[in-house]
Amino acid sequence: MSVAAPTDLPSDTPRLLLIDGHSMAYRAFFALPVDKFATSTGQPTNAVFGFTSMLANLLRDEAPTHVAVAFDVGRTTFRTEQYEAYKGTRDVTPEPFRGQVPIIKQLLETLHIPAIEKPHFEADDILATLAAQARAQGMQVLICTGDRDAFQLVNDDVTVLYPVKGVSELARMTPDAVEAKYGVRPERYPDLAALVGETSDNLPGIPGVGPKTAAKWIGQYDGLDGVVAHAGDVPGKAGEALRENLEQVQLNRRLNALVADLDLPLGPEDLAARPWDRQELHTLLDELEFRTLRDRLFAMLPDEGEESSAAVAASALELAVLAEGELGAWLAGRSTGLLGLDVRGAGRPAAGDAWGVAIADAAGQAAVFDLAEIAPADERALADWLADAAAPKVVHASKEAWHALHGRGLPLDGVTFDTELAAYLCQPDRRAYDLSDLAIGYLRRELGAGDAQGEGQGAFDLELDRTDEGRRAAVRASAVRDLADVLTAELGDRGATALLSDLELPLVDVLARLEQAGIAIDVDYLTGLEKSFDAQVQDAAAEAYAVIGREVNLGSPKQLQEVLFDQLGMPKTKRIKTGYTTDAAALTDLFARTQHPFLEHLLAHRDAIRLRQTVEGLLRSVGADGRIHTTFQQTIAATGRLSSADPNLQNIPMRTDAGRQIRRAFVVGADYETLLTADYSQIEMRIMAHLSGDEGLIEAFRSGEDLHSYVGSRVFGVPTDEVTAAQRSKIKAMSYGLAYGLSAYGLSQQLSIEVGEASALMQDYFSRFGGVREYLTGVVDQARATGYTATILGRRRYLPDLVSDNRIRREAAERMALNAPIQGSAADLIKLAMLGVDRELRRRGLASRMLLQVHDELVLEVAAGERTEVEELVREQMGHAGDGLPDGPLSVPLDVSVGVGGSWHDAGH
Repeated sequence: MSVAAPTDLPSDTPRLLLIDGHSMAYRAFFALPVDKFATSTGQPTNAVFGFTSMLANLLRDEAPTHVAVAFDVGRTTFRTEQYEAYKGTRDVTPEPFRGQVPIIKQLLETLHIPAIEKPHFEADDILATLAAQARAQGMQVLICTGDRDAFQLVNDDVTVLYPVKGVSELARMTPDAVEAKYGVRPERYPDLAALVGETSDNLPGIPGVGPKTAAKWIGQYDGLDGVVAHAGDVPGKAGEALRENLEQVQLNRRLNALVADLDLPLGPEDLAARPWDRQELHTLLDELEFRTLRDRLFAMLPDEGEESSAAVAASALELAVLAEGELGAWLAGRSTGLLGLDVRGAGRPAAGDAWGVAIADAAGQAAVFDLAEIAPADERALADWLADAAAPKVVHASKEAWHALHGRGLPLDGVTFDTELAAYLCQPDRRAYDLSDLAIGYLRRELGAGDAQGEGQGAFDLELDRTDEGRRAAVRASAVRDLADVLTAELGDRGATALLSDLELPLVDVLARLEQAGIAIDVDYLTGLEKSFDAQVQDAAAEAYAVIGREVNLGSPKQLQEVLFDQLGMPKTKRIKTGYTTDAAALTDLFARTQHPFLEHLLAHRDAIRLRQTVEGLLRSVGADGRIHTTFQQTIAATGRLSSADPNLQNIPMRTDAGRQIRRAFVVGADYETLLTADYSQIEMRIMAHLSGDEGLIEAFRSGEDLHSYVGSRVFGVPTDEVTAAQRSKIKAMSYGLAYGLSAYGLSQQLSIEVGEASALMQDYFSRFGGVREYLTGVVDQARATGYTATILGRRRYLPDLVSDNRIRREAAERMALNAPIQGSAADLIKLAMLGVDRELRRRGLASRMLLQVHDELVLEVAAGERTEVEELVREQMGHAGDGLPDGPLSVPLDVSVGVGGSWHDAGH
């Protein structure tokens, strides 16, 4: 935020900051794109984010001793009673803005900043009253508002911070600044506004009279009263217009006068800045998913010295002073208790390196070691303890710790609890699970700046102050140990204990070995592919230029708007702040309507750029061993699905020609015979059949017939072999869409048919498969009653917005309630299959290994002579992954397709 420097004041001068809440929230709403600011549950947050960011900057830059925010109560005030049209031209409140002001008020409550309202009056009247009272008490006042009426309050003690651009750039309106801008002193600004009018308030001014003329009259006749008294002396058309509109001018002046003597519940003396409620603030910002903004706010908190929670936690720890060779005995004395482990270093696949270890027990004692200086005897003792599966350990982000230790040549076994995974299972919709956040949220303990492991991959790359690094590592290890107790209880309350111990934790070791292995890449082929896509970029651009007869920047929305809507006269797309949108969806729709060759080449240009960027990213990710080592993330998707990052290998399509070309670059490595891929057929529909218990769907899968033809035959009343391709396509789209809350309108758009036909199709479907209708209705109703949905393994997703008064949030939660059990159950099954495949490969002593998981597909690298055995065990483990479920086996068979080949593409099937 940019503002001019404040006037130097004595350090003991009280400084009151007043903010017009609605005004600044509304400006924030329009300054930030609503589609870029929303929680994972669909709650828009752009106004909240912009307002909070502005507030943080003001508190930091202005250092006020007193703070308050004023809000309007409603549209009806004493001004609307005098003039019904007052502010009557303002648009209806945008739907995404609704609900954000209450959140802002909730945030202010955690900051202990009063939010003041006065029925029948506007926020500006509250600001005027408080400013007058504060000035009388010897305070300096800052008023942050986007309402120019506040300029009348400006004087030597009152400055208005007026937004010039959104809420990020504020102009400091002092008496001199107001006069320079409008030609009158602040106290006469409302006289000028009465003559000129105020569009935002729907107060019409004198036609043809602008600020310069109005300022000249005010100066010439000593204010508005003088202008009115000498109206007959003003010459020309301007004088005639003045005389014709005198009544409106005088009404304007009565309405724009701010009330400075309201009876308010709080006075300036009650507005002293108070310490924030750290825990409540942390919780709210976490719910809003404002991680960066949260860090900014907490960085502003004052140093509370030795009494801070971080200091208390550190001082309560006892660092063990161990002589050389004593670590083994220290660990042996704690062999039966759960110990917290903190590993410092780089936790990347194939590039890990641990440089420090801290171990803490439940009694508050910790041992800390620098792995570069550890004595040989202690290193052996540490390695033995780390490898001991019977020595229980709790770690935060244990997979990263595994990679860090692996790079140092140290094992990691016996991890019985991972605080990151446990927190994820308890709160799957959180955006991040940093140790510092969890310590604050569960232990009411702050670890201190720089103490927490960071986000995602590379979490252990910390530049710490070496002077107290050991103690800080011990604080982290102790926090991890203490978190285990709290989270164990919460896991039990949420029915997730077995999910952690039997699924997610065992999977950590499997995923770590997948990441360490990586997958081989044909670099020469990939380099050639990059050149081919680059040539396509150039060709598409040249063809686009040829259509319009000139070169433009195809990546510039402004230039594209000029070409599309001015030069080519195409139908306008959606109106946005910078003109008309040129995003991919809009241009694809525009091309479908116009078939214009320029759009054809433009879209081809964009596709080629995207493909070139994908290949460039893959080339950058190839390691020294000629393999790509992706990172599988267990805590990103709330449904339980694994995610892939650095690079993302789950977003390479297999059904497009370009995707198939890219998959050819992933090849079998040296010393191995072939790649093998195995995936589930129609896994989500099989889970739908199981969960719904619909006899028709279950019979379809048990019969072995093509599902969509089988369902189509019953919906359309024809034999299975007479279901047309178009009918099958409609059934397939609807079957999958139902699991995502697809409406009749959505189905009509997807199939390009009338809404009535889509609705009839859905009715016919439900009449034949009533169990599906009952399930889809029942799962939402049950989730609304319990507050959560659950998968076949009991993985819960909590959906509080199912009972929200906000329609958008409620409908988004209903869609999640439909999808989470199905997609989450599919994720559970593939994880069970991975554990089974890995267990069998190791039990049999085979050299073959898993390399990738792409949702319902596994990719393995098969050693020479093991192909037949590996294929059999993969089919067996994947096909029977649903046999041992808590509530009994799946009611439908799991169909597994297998393919082999020298590349990922060739192994497809």
